[in-house]
Parts: sequence; C-alpha cells; structure tokens
Amino acid sequence: MTRTIRIGTRGSKLALAQTGTIADALKRVGQQVEIVEVSTPGDRSGAPIAQIGVGVFTSALREALAEKQIDVAVHSYKDLPTAPEPGLVLAAVPPRADPRDALIARDGLTLGELPPGSRIGTGSPRRIAQLRALGLGFEVVPIRGNIDTRMRKVADGELDAVVLARAGLERIGRAGEITESLDPIQMLPAPAQGALAVECRVDDVDIEHLLQSTVDDEVTRVAVTAERALLAALEAGCSAPVGALAEVVEDLDSDGAISERISLRGTAAAGFDAETEDTPVMLRASAVADKNEPEQLGRALAAELLDLGAGALSGPGRNPR
Repeated sequence: MTRTIRIGTRGSKLALAQTGTIADALKRVGQQVEIVEVSTPGDRSGAPIAQIGVGVFTSALREALAEKQIDVAVHSYKDLPTAPEPGLVLAAVPPRADPRDALIARDGLTLGELPPGSRIGTGSPRRIAQLRALGLGFEVVPIRGNIDTRMRKVADGELDAVVLARAGLERIGRAGEITESLDPIQMLPAPAQGALAVECRVDDVDIEHLLQSTVDDEVTRVAVTAERALLAALEAGCSAPVGALAEVVEDLDSDGAISERISLRGTAAAGFDAETEDTPVMLRASAVADKNEPEQLGRALAAELLDLGAGALSGPGRNPR
C-alpha cells in the first residue's frame, strides 16, 4: 500500500502515546503514516463524565473517519459506546496492557495504609462505588483532567491519593510512581480497560486487512468482547457502575485434552447498605465458557447480576466506566 495512512487520535499525552504504538507497528511493515490530532467534546469540557455522557472522547474521531479526514481512528476501548457505528468497523484490538487500576498515594502508601478520612480522587463512577464499598472511611472526591493534572493534586497535597488506570501510566512512562496496583479482588477494572480499539471505514478493505494482520491480537479481542457484552447487556437494563475482567485460560475438556476457555468476572452496584446508607453494595459474579462464546458469556453473566439485583443505582446520565 503506497498511500500515507492518516491515523486520528485525541491530542492528550496518553492518546498520542497509544496511537504511537499503532503508527510504529505500521511503519515496521513499511507503511507511511501521518498522525492527525482531533479535538473531542470530552477534551473541551470540564464537566464530570457522568454528566456529559458516553462517547464524548470518540464521537469526533468517528466523524472524522466517516468524512474521510482520517483513515484510521485509535481509541481507548473503554471509551467506546457499546453500540456499533454504521459505516465503521473495529479492525483491530492490539495486545492489551495491564488492565488493573493503580493507586498513587502520598508517602508511598497502599490503599490499606491510608487512614480513614483520606481524600481519594477519581472521575469514574465505577471506582467511586468500589472504593466506597470497601467501607474504609475514605472521602472519595470526583475529579477530571489528564493524568498529569490528577497526579499533581497528590503532589500538591490537595488529595491523599488518586486512582488511575495502570495501563495509561505505563504508556506515558509514569508507572514508577504507582504505590499499589489494585488487585481485581478489591477493584475490578472497567470493561476493556488497558485495551485499544482501532477503527476504519467498513468499505476500506485494504486498511482493515492491514490492521488485522499487523496489530490485532485474538486473545485480547476475545477477552474484551466478553467484558463489553456484559456491559452492553447491563446498559440495556441499568447504568450502574460496572466492572469486568476476562481472561483466556487453559482447561481440560471431558476427554482430558487441553482447551482454551474464557473466565469472566463482573461486578455491578445494587443500592446502598441499609445501615450506612451511603456505602454501595457491589454484587459480584463469575463464569467460564468456551473461547468461541465470549458474547454469550458476557450476556449470561449480566443476566445473573441483574437477577441478583444490579441496577438500583441507575439514573439519567450515569456512565458505566
């Protein structure tokens, strides 16, 4: 392919770092690329994500792609709405970075070492709910801003800690400042956290095949498909904070042969504790399925969570993250 491939991205440090990994992969196979920065509504607004809604970081990129201003769009997968976009195709899901959440706390403290009353900043309803559900007496403070802005609030003493995605910190070279990587037993990450989504136009078959052969990772795609199917099914009935994490694992079938299966864990909020009245109750469930059934697995686990009572925290404008 002799044309220069225009790759669209948000202009943040993290988005440019993520897009750089895709550009480098295409350059390694001899492609000429150009990175095109696109401003999105999410970048221009200081309002909480729960207020401005799903898609604020992706809509402008998708419009630029549909209007042929760019040839490829690179997204943080967790920012994408679950509904497909007409005319566009998810051409590739690159290998996933560490999906866990990470704590950056004052004095090198871990979550368990922070005293009651500590101020912890996050812009995610999912993280807010799970932090409060721990019952450790933290004051959880909603915040916005890029990674540097959020971490500066800890350095300046405005907050005792912030919670961010470990993958983002790794991609911009600040993983060394993490004081604790949070075990998914404590805090399940957002569906598709740590993964990228690379889109192109559905009629641009050459670009689609190039991306599939160059950067797509089957294991990552299967895992995040299960997580996103759970999220989509829960959005149909509620918009409570949702966490999910899937892994492809080896298992023995009935004949004793090794087979690959998907293990999926999910969590969703279900109202508040009757005694404290402000501590969310987080429901958890898990299941395993054949590797070729990620969507069915996600929907089945969502149905189990809904049967258990997930959704009591739903409300207009809430954004599962």
